[in-house]
Amino acid sequence: MKKYPKLVQMDSRGQIVIPKDIRTELGISEGSGFWMFSIEKEGILLKKVETPDFEDSNVDSIRKNAKTISVNTKNIDKASDDYKKGKGGRLDVV
Repeated sequence: MKKYPKLVQMDSRGQIVIPKDIRTELGISEGSGFWMFSIEKEGILLKKVETPDFEDSNVDSIRKNAKTISVNTKNIDKASDDYKKGKGGRLDVV
């Protein structure tokens, strides 16, 4: 574990900023999710949640079974396109 000689402050809303060089090194971007642990008498530990990459093979598998599961393939294609255009994989928590 690297220790960074950086001081960050919490704002009035309870938010802190993770310095850019640390975000870059750890591959953290907007929408990244974290597990948060409280370490008694020490502080807070954040653990990045790894999200699996979106794969077209998953969509192909669903498309092959669309008729069986009563799903319109046009809806599958639209959902896939919307996901790729957006920030797919964003976590909506807390």
